[in-house]
Amino acid sequence: MQGILFPRGVVEGRENLQAYRARGGYEALAQALKGFSPGQILQEIADSGLRGRGGAGFPTGKKWAFTAESTETPHYMVLNGGEDEPGSKKDRLLMENLPHLVLEGLILASYAVKASKAYLYINAIYEEATRSMSDALAEAKAAGYWGEKINAGGDFSLEILLSPAPANYVAGEDTAALEVIEGKQPLPRQKPPFPATAGLFGKPTAVNNVETLANVAPIIAHGAKWYRSFGTAESPGTMIFSMNEEVHRPGVYELPFGTPLRYLIEDCGGGVKSGNRIKAIQPGGPSSAYLPGEKIDIPLDHNSVRQAGSAIGCGVVHPITTESCIVEETLRIAEFFSVESCGQCPACRMETNMLAAMLKKVQQGQGGQPILDQFAKVIAFNKGKGFCNLVNMPGPPIESALRLFRADFDSHLANGRCPQG
Repeated sequence: MQGILFPRGVVEGRENLQAYRARGGYEALAQALKGFSPGQILQEIADSGLRGRGGAGFPTGKKWAFTAESTETPHYMVLNGGEDEPGSKKDRLLMENLPHLVLEGLILASYAVKASKAYLYINAIYEEATRSMSDALAEAKAAGYWGEKINAGGDFSLEILLSPAPANYVAGEDTAALEVIEGKQPLPRQKPPFPATAGLFGKPTAVNNVETLANVAPIIAHGAKWYRSFGTAESPGTMIFSMNEEVHRPGVYELPFGTPLRYLIEDCGGGVKSGNRIKAIQPGGPSSAYLPGEKIDIPLDHNSVRQAGSAIGCGVVHPITTESCIVEETLRIAEFFSVESCGQCPACRMETNMLAAMLKKVQQGQGGQPILDQFAKVIAFNKGKGFCNLVNMPGPPIESALRLFRADFDSHLANGRCPQG
């Protein structure tokens, strides 16, 4: 199994500077600084089709162009390692095991967007990841890869600083990250303006998650055409998928986009532990819509998952077996978003609390059939009203649960328990 980031598609231990250079590390940076303008780097990334791996899947080249083309100065670059999505561990493992790959991507991205300062925004509870990136920073600076004068860098210089991220969900949102770096509370900003043109300290800022930046050096080293030899036309490259204790071999697996979901669950993960039939699958983390178990053979790429009725999100794949109750599963998700809402936006605070309370009533057999009709109204009323996307996140799992697994809800309302109970 060949990977773009992990050489064999799976975690194999921390790679120091010597080992990274032995397999071509920092050659992309040297090549870029000697022979490419920032605009050429931007074009190569755009041609590669690289899309953000933080959940939204926005084209990276387009995002960088907004910052690079701004006449406001200075420009900033932020690596968002605030990863606090339940079940997601890909960014943490990249920083722990391949810190120089991540760092080279950050430096190349900074060059492309004409940034003079970059920040490593890392979840404070990820102590090993922070230590690994700190060690890599020191090794790379001593080798002349960043600082006041970068080897073969011409006039390009770059300062890189570490900034710890609070360990809560909303702190990983791009504009909340900027607030923290500025010394403020982790509260998302109202948009527009967007960070690309008015970000850190009001200046043009590119913010990318760890996995996105880890793809940059391989693209510059081997070219956009090479990168597009992985994945699909619409979703080039690979993605790191996280699976947890539901399967026999939990972990992260780097696979080309378009790989069947069944291959990930059964061949990589060893199948679900219980041995029961898969009833439902969330393919993109807790905010993604449920898919029925019979969709297990869909390709894992943005278009295919979207056409199936869900989203690939940040790649946390959660298979749910027939002994599980979807009401109970969905209640846990709603309670998570209710707790993690920062409370800044009244619409989000009220909706997340209300949805969790309504699901709690259903779980306890209260409210009758009329309560089920109210979910869609609550979700539609507040859609898009918050400063960040959290207000929309409970919607897809709840609405898909009601559509696909109505029997579980009916059983709770009729009997006060799930059909399997």
